Order: sequence, then C-alpha cells, then structure tokens
Amino acid sequence: MIKKSNRRKFLQQSFSLAAGVAVAGSFEEAHLLAYSSTQKFEKIVTSASKIPFKYQTIEDLKKKIPTAKIKNMSISRIILGGNMMGGWAHARDLIYASNLVQAYHTRSKIWETLHIAEQCGVNTLLTNPKLCDVINEYWKKGYGKIQFISDCGGSDILTGIKISIDNGATACYIHGGIADGLAEKGNWDMMAKALESIKTNRIPAGIGGHNLETIKGSVEHGLEPDFWMKTLHTSNYWSFHNAESHDNKWCDNADETIAYMRERKEPWIAYKTLAAGAIHPKDTFRWCFENGADFLCVGMYDFQIVEDINIACDTLSGNIQRKRPWRA
Repeated sequence: MIKKSNRRKFLQQSFSLAAGVAVAGSFEEAHLLAYSSTQKFEKIVTSASKIPFKYQTIEDLKKKIPTAKIKNMSISRIILGGNMMGGWAHARDLIYASNLVQAYHTRSKIWETLHIAEQCGVNTLLTNPKLCDVINEYWKKGYGKIQFISDCGGSDILTGIKISIDNGATACYIHGGIADGLAEKGNWDMMAKALESIKTNRIPAGIGGHNLETIKGSVEHGLEPDFWMKTLHTSNYWSFHNAESHDNKWCDNADETIAYMRERKEPWIAYKTLAAGAIHPKDTFRWCFENGADFLCVGMYDFQIVEDINIACDTLSGNIQRKRPWRA
C-alpha cells in the first residue's frame, strides 16, 4: 500500500497554471499560495530587465561537464534545475523566498543563466511548462540551444504533456508531486496513460517521485519508463534532524532509496540533491554519483554555476566507487 506523503504534496492537487503556484504542502508554500492572486508568474518572467542580456565569458571553468545518453538524447551529467527560475523556492520557514527568486529571475536573467550553463557544458534544463515561452524566445534570439526536460506540471498531467511537447521539450516525465498523488490514490491507469502519451511522441518518458513507494508501485504495476526522477540527498544538515522544521527534507530514507535504485536498469536522475541549498555541492556530488545516480538535477543561480561544474568535473574525473553500474 502506498504511504501517504507529508510535506511534499507539491502538485498532488491541482494548481493554477495562471498563478504557477503549487497547492500548499509546506509552511512556505502556504504563504506563497496566499499571494497567488496578485503575484502572477507571468508578471515576473515577461518583464525583461532594462539591462540588455550580455554574452558573458567563462574564465574560471576548468573543463566542461560530460554527457551521457537516455535513449537517443545526450544529456549533461549535471542538469540545470528550473525551480528557482519559475519562482518555486524551498527555504524552510522563510515566507518571502519564492517572491525573492521570482524578482531576481527576470527574463534576461534567465537567459543569462541558461547561456552560462551552456558554456559550462550543461546542455539540459529541467523545468515546468510555464517556462516554455522564455525558452522558446531564448532559442529564437540565438542565445543558445539548451534542451529541456519538462515535468509536465499543471492542472492536468495530459495537458501539461501536450503543452511541453508542442513547445519543444526533448523529454518529459510525470512530476514527482503528481506521481506521488496518483500513487497514493492507486490511480495507476492515469500514470500509464500519461507515460504512454509521452512515449507516443517518441521522446524519453520518465516517472518522478519524492516517495520511494511511488517508484516501487510503478514497477509493481508494470510501468516501464525510460528514466526515473527520484530525490536523493544526505541527512548531513541541521534542519534534517529538527522535527519542528518546515520544508526541510525531500529524501528521508536515502539508504532504502539507494538499495532499491541499485536494482533498476533504467537511468536515474537524482534531484533535490542539495536539499534546497542546505548542502554544499562538494559534500554531496560525489556521494550521489557513488550511490547510483546517473545524472544530478541541480538548481543553480547564475553565480554558482562555474563553481558547481568545476566540483562536478573534479568528482567525475576521479575514482568513482559505484555499486550500481552506470545506466547511462
């Protein structure tokens, strides 16, 4: 029987595409939801910065991040996470965090961030359909060619899939919050229908989950995604061990996750690897790769990308001790 999730019901219930805000599943998200009628996502991303976007050069980059394949799609081992660009921020009980990251990520700043990432070899962004317009304009203006994996989030998963594919997504998956919700309800038919909808378009199709039971249930019900999205992070930060903290953990059974995913033959994209900024990359990148992840989805501000990629490259060029074979 699928366990019920607690803090991580992001998108389990419908959330408004217009507002671009998830149904409250945490203290911070509850406060963000209260502002949803006035703090529109579109208002932030469609107001271009007065400072023109500039092609920044990277001077401190040691080497570019390597790539691997999921089916016929070549993907950088580090994938740029798009939550902060979309205004979804996890910051424990800081109620202003989501508004702050929305204000920072103007359309120009998003383009600049994508361009810096590409210069570092990061060729893939993982994001929500709400950023489709920003990505398409980035392509049309010739700033770069970054591909994107869509979580297909929205009020309806099948609509989210269609919007994503129509706007050029090169892979899609069932968002972890949505998949967790469907799993809890035992709605495996909708999971199967969504997965088939993606596969029909001949692009890699994945299933996400914050709860390991979502992944296990998918396997037990015969679902065959091309890749998995599963949270993974250590418990080596203060708020993980503070039961009173809000919005503070996304993988509370890492050892069990590692053991189960070791037997999966499909590629694994691990996400929430930094526990929403609580863990430094140098303390988790090696740990995640050695414990079976094939790719890491990492939310990064523009000023963090070069350092993070240098850490990842140093890690991958060293002696990685994996018990799970590389699946991509």
